[in-house]
Amino acid sequence: MKLSPLQQYGIVTANYWAFTLTDGALRMLVVFHFHQLGYSTLEIAFLFLFYEFFGVLTNLYGGWIGASYGLRLTLWAGTLLQILALVMLIPVAASWPKLLSVIYVMVAQAISGIAKDLNKMSAKSAIKTVVPKTPDNEQQGQKQLFQWVAILTGSKNALKGVGFFLGGVLLTAVGFNSAVGLMAAGLALAFALTLVLPGEIGRMKQKPGFSALFSKSRGINVLSLARFFLFGARDVWFVVALPVFLEASLGWNFWEIGGFLGLWVIGYGFVQGGAPSLRRLWGQSTTPGASAVQFWSALLSAIPALIAIALWRNSDPGLAITAGLAAFGVVFAMNSSIHSYMVLAYTDAESVSLNVGFYYMANAAGRLVGTLLSGAVFMLGRTASGGMQACLWVSSLMVLLSWLSSLKLPALPSRTAAAQA
Repeated sequence: MKLSPLQQYGIVTANYWAFTLTDGALRMLVVFHFHQLGYSTLEIAFLFLFYEFFGVLTNLYGGWIGASYGLRLTLWAGTLLQILALVMLIPVAASWPKLLSVIYVMVAQAISGIAKDLNKMSAKSAIKTVVPKTPDNEQQGQKQLFQWVAILTGSKNALKGVGFFLGGVLLTAVGFNSAVGLMAAGLALAFALTLVLPGEIGRMKQKPGFSALFSKSRGINVLSLARFFLFGARDVWFVVALPVFLEASLGWNFWEIGGFLGLWVIGYGFVQGGAPSLRRLWGQSTTPGASAVQFWSALLSAIPALIAIALWRNSDPGLAITAGLAAFGVVFAMNSSIHSYMVLAYTDAESVSLNVGFYYMANAAGRLVGTLLSGAVFMLGRTASGGMQACLWVSSLMVLLSWLSSLKLPALPSRTAAAQA
């Protein structure tokens, strides 16, 4: 049976959705379970060290594998590795020595990190290959690409938010070990959907050499640098510092924190998915370019600083965090959605997995740095409030660096061609 481009897109998206639910839930399960066992924020951050580090390597080499052997293989590998990581965590017990627990969970998280980025790279790259070609109307094709990327990215983040909530609920209801077992079983069902995908998705006609691992496109390279700082800025306060601050300073329990962060990511995902429609509401009829990235980055850089100032002035911390997080989410979502479109707009369908792999390598590197800083900077603040303020100032600085990087972005290829014509 030959699948239409829309059917292929639907299968890839459904698998990505299922994977994302387990990824979001696992993040909350690990943070809360080990915080409950008395681990410091830095020790919890180290649990995610291999997750992010191997994500860097996976995106780099995963793009080459996808270009050489097809995106179906990388999608399968990512899903099966996540199932393995979840199964590995089933026997983890509070009675284990701390060093053994840390090392064991770091290895499982390394496998999960490889899985997540193989899955994401495959799903994002596949869009470029299945979007219908419109040679007689280039702008219509770009609008379709922007729309499909926004839907995939936005729905993924909305479901990641559901996963955060799911993680908090499962930890409360059935405990850590049963929760990861249930998620492994659910993801195995999602894997079965992908067995009907054609093997040629994303495969280059001529196998690329290893020199192709590094992008030769100035647009991809500059956008990757901006992405590195952007996602470092988010994770420096969101990954470890924020959940611990909500529990230690505001006295929230685990399911409340999971629900709150889940609702934030769901809202963030809806804004991402609706980015094309929001731009049309504001009178933007064309697809975004470099100026859009620069505008949203500049706006975003002020928000963490304003939240930090509110906490420093002893304003209501609950109000400062919730209102600030809402504003950060809307602006960050617009920026991220435009980024996700532009990386595909800068590349061609033939080498899409190579360029997307390189780009998400920078994304993973930013998350790695942000995660480590989240644990370390929070500890340096001595108190929960002081640690949160310090993380927010670092976040603001990193967004500013993302904006400075984006000033070097070139025009999109289609627009350059149009201008020459």
